[in-house]
Amino acid sequence: MTEKENNISEIELLLRQLCFKIKKNGRVILEDFNISPPQFDALQYLVNCGDLTISELSCKLYLAPSTITDLVDRMEKNDLVERARSTEDRRTVKVRVLPKGHKLIEEVIKLRREYISKSLINLSSEEKAQFTKYLTVLNDASDN
Repeated sequence: MTEKENNISEIELLLRQLCFKIKKNGRVILEDFNISPPQFDALQYLVNCGDLTISELSCKLYLAPSTITDLVDRMEKNDLVERARSTEDRRTVKVRVLPKGHKLIEEVIKLRREYISKSLINLSSEEKAQFTKYLTVLNDASDN
């Protein structure tokens, strides 16, 4: 294996391990909020993208519309979202985030940021800036 291949293998392994740890911690955080990880993902998309139909949310999350319908039903029961008819086309029903849903997202993201902050506590401001730069490069490159 060449040095370049070794570096890529090491980067891939480290990213996979890091993603697993972050995901695991995220699930622990969600246990205190009475919301499942897929519901949280759906809620995040709705907060970031605005009102979406079940079909649009299904495409974004790569889940079947029936699965999204069940997620939305449970989130509606917990007063996180509501279904609302579109003002442009009354046949279209969009899922809208309610104040309780916005608050839940804010609280969970705050706790996730605290976890990341604790993980990076030993890095200098310059090292954090470099880390951010490289993550941005990787993130931007993965969009292609």
